[in-house]
Amino acid sequence: MGEIEGSYRVLQTPGTRLGAQFNAGISTLEPGQSLSGNMVSGSKSHGRGLQIRVQGLDDSQEFFDIDPKALGQPLLTEVFHRGNLIESDYFGLEFQNMQMNWVWLEPTKPIMKQVRRPANTLFRLSVKFFPPDPGQLQEEYTRYLFSLQMKRDLMEGRLICTENTGALLASHLVQSEIGDYDDIADRDFLRMNKLLPYQEKVQERIMELHRRHLGQTPAESDFQILEIARKLEMYGVRFHPAADREGTKINLAVAHMGLQVFQGHTKINTFNWSKIRKLSFKRKRFLIKLHPEVHGPHQDTLEFMMASRDECKIFWKICVEYHSFFRLFDQPQPKSKAILFTRGSSFRYSGRTQKQLVEYVRENGAKRTPYQRFVFPYTRIYSLSERLVVFCNLSSTDSVVDSPQLSPFNSKGPLCLSPSFQMSTLSLPGQTPSPLQSPILSEVGSNARLEEEEEGRRKRFPTDKAYFIAKEILTTERTYLKDLEVITVWFRSAVIKDNAMPEGLMTLLFSNIDPIYEFHRGFLKELDQRLALWEGRSNAHVKGDYQRIGDVMLRNMCALKEFTSYLQKHDEVLTELEKATKRLKKLETVYKEFELQKVCYLPLNTFLLKPIQRLMHYKLILERLCKHYSPAHRDHDDCKEALKEVAEIATQLQSSLIRLENFQKLTELQRDLIGIENLTAPGREFIREGCLFKLTKKGLQQRMFFLFSDMLLYTSKGVTATNQFKVHGQLPLYGMIIEESENEWSVPHCFTIYSAQRTIVVAASSKVEMGKWIEDLNMAIDLAKKSQEKSSIFLDAELGDHSNRSSDEVSLEQESEDDMNSSRTSLEKQTHHRANTTMHVCWHRNTSVSMSDHSLAVENQLSGYLLRKFKNSNGWQKLWVVFTNFCLFFYKTHQDDFPLASLPLLGYTVSTPEESDSIHKEYVFKLQFKSHVYFFRAESEYTFERWMEVIKSAASTTGRMSLLIPKGGPMEINGN
Repeated sequence: MGEIEGSYRVLQTPGTRLGAQFNAGISTLEPGQSLSGNMVSGSKSHGRGLQIRVQGLDDSQEFFDIDPKALGQPLLTEVFHRGNLIESDYFGLEFQNMQMNWVWLEPTKPIMKQVRRPANTLFRLSVKFFPPDPGQLQEEYTRYLFSLQMKRDLMEGRLICTENTGALLASHLVQSEIGDYDDIADRDFLRMNKLLPYQEKVQERIMELHRRHLGQTPAESDFQILEIARKLEMYGVRFHPAADREGTKINLAVAHMGLQVFQGHTKINTFNWSKIRKLSFKRKRFLIKLHPEVHGPHQDTLEFMMASRDECKIFWKICVEYHSFFRLFDQPQPKSKAILFTRGSSFRYSGRTQKQLVEYVRENGAKRTPYQRFVFPYTRIYSLSERLVVFCNLSSTDSVVDSPQLSPFNSKGPLCLSPSFQMSTLSLPGQTPSPLQSPILSEVGSNARLEEEEEGRRKRFPTDKAYFIAKEILTTERTYLKDLEVITVWFRSAVIKDNAMPEGLMTLLFSNIDPIYEFHRGFLKELDQRLALWEGRSNAHVKGDYQRIGDVMLRNMCALKEFTSYLQKHDEVLTELEKATKRLKKLETVYKEFELQKVCYLPLNTFLLKPIQRLMHYKLILERLCKHYSPAHRDHDDCKEALKEVAEIATQLQSSLIRLENFQKLTELQRDLIGIENLTAPGREFIREGCLFKLTKKGLQQRMFFLFSDMLLYTSKGVTATNQFKVHGQLPLYGMIIEESENEWSVPHCFTIYSAQRTIVVAASSKVEMGKWIEDLNMAIDLAKKSQEKSSIFLDAELGDHSNRSSDEVSLEQESEDDMNSSRTSLEKQTHHRANTTMHVCWHRNTSVSMSDHSLAVENQLSGYLLRKFKNSNGWQKLWVVFTNFCLFFYKTHQDDFPLASLPLLGYTVSTPEESDSIHKEYVFKLQFKSHVYFFRAESEYTFERWMEVIKSAASTTGRMSLLIPKGGPMEINGN
């Protein structure tokens, strides 16, 4: 295997988190000497037993009695059973062969045929298959074992990373072992435990980083370790030395996505499974046969030379197993053996695939005995080795004091160590095996189990309304910081990669937003620490009253005033960025391509408004806190002062925010409309957008209307790849008259628009919608009349020849077949558009949205964990949910960079479940649009009311009307 894999290093750290005693695992036998003592004599006396020594991931060792003729599978089964492993297929046993390379024990071959002297061989439990996302690991115990594998890989030099990243990983490992930062405890632990090869060099950095993890539980630490590790290029990589055709030394490795080629520690190529047609080996040559379209018909086979046939075959087998585990749905069936002749290897992967494993855990995970983890707080009474973190089998009655040999392989499961305090349930997923805490997007059952977890959670969490208001600050701050990263991290990376942005604009943009981002990173950390203390999930020995948030808010709102000058420049930033994208083709291309990325889940310039909008959020939340507290409450004065500070900044920037929101909306529409130029003309204001039905020669046809302070546009849905709207008409507001005309045309909710150029008849989908349009049109017409601005540029833009049409003639334009077809496309089929902007949602939901609705939606942004259930499903899914721009965005966890799915809320009704829904839970609300029904469950009465409030603010703009046009045709309209 290479230099690293060829030498086995015994780790010094005992498995403290499982309570294992230290066992160095170093053999003292002389060459050729057999094992002495009871172990061997017992084995010989029985004449049939074979004792196998297995080292766990925590370095504890166990002996297993195996039949000498046994295959590898019985040993694996016994190890997994004793270790209480459910997601066992991710793991395997490895041993060193005669060449001192680590190889995997094969389940289907006799142990004696794989290992020359199994009784003298050390087997070690290791992770065999590394999934790309730790969220795919559904068991907390599995994630713990994976974190131990990362610890082993760091120490053995396999997980290559920078010293700073190594120190960060080590700090999370320290947090998971001994809890919150304590200078003496940290130094003792790092002195006794080697986590990094260069640990002495970065010890102070490890301690500095550890100080920041206040309140972080072992489960959360595991998750953080895996999140950091998975982003490293060497995550899960095991080198197999080879040489290419030119004799250049390289390393081959296999991963979930395919084969990787490294030169040194630098990855130089990846061959995805989808590109590979066949893998084979011939003697020392390893062959990769690619599909012809990958490298052309003349070079479809790549050849690599390895040290020996055995090494070639070992790597080939690992590739077969990786491909089967990650790519196949079902376990591959072995081929029937030929009676006379065989050719080539008949090796097949014999375990469950990842898909089968996920389904198995989903069905059986809730049946396992639940466990929790506890951490001893550091005191001078306990020695370092006594401060254990263990997995606690809640049903076990065994005493730790009576059982000095704690081991992950205990036949009764991990034992329980009773601490002097009770751990709190984290909001972060993956802390317990409960479906409520699972970060995976999967259906789960066991309603009784959910009840128990919910009850336990409510007992542990504070119930004061102030706590949940404070928690709203924290959850929305997390989302806000992720939104800033869209600009500071992702967009910056895109423009730097292609060198697309002028240096002056780069400086203007990032010099204004970077300081804000850095400030809020610190603010978020402070909020997280305060909530940890409030919840009681920190084991720091601190005194004082931390069940308040006013002091944190006051301190940071005062500090935020220093950034007012940066916020005032956002107007200039937005304007200059828009000018540059029009002027520079390269920047425009990068801009458009970036908006197609998943991380840019809203129009890009929307994220530039977030810093000022966030001030309004602080103001509203602090107002709620001040309203909740009595004047005598200890937190009231700080909250009131913090509100005064933020209100002062918000007042200064209010006019700027209104101007920026209008400019952002106009630029967004400019990109989505074909046939209109200079939409961002000075003085123009956006008022309303929405769907109306226009009377044409073919009857009523769906049109998208856009009302501005000086004109009315109407468009149809184009058939372009980007789903843009095509402008059909452009009417000036000056001199326009609006009249209701239901009786004249016998069409419900119908009104006529008389303009200087033409007259058109339109129908709304409901009386409420018609009222909104008529009210906004009349208001805009009055403003246009008062301004006395007759602009000559607003001439008739109707497509086709309208020169012979009189001003009072009703416009009945000819519709193309493309326009008819495009009006029937569904919201779900929009694959190429950069985001589901409100215009597309209005089109498909047959409704409208005003600028005041947009402003209200900005005020009502919300995020947090919810449980989601579909209409006909049995289980609940825990999701991180973000509400913004009239839409719910769903994530697995708050740490994810982009949403997995979204749900536009325009047109939905929100209510509490009915009796017929058979939902017998607290704090559940129901979302419905036609036959689409979703149930969401909040954690408290306050969060339930907040979600109901913000969703109503989005859904109420529709008027919840029935569709105007029934299936019978455009003219078969009734008044219902």
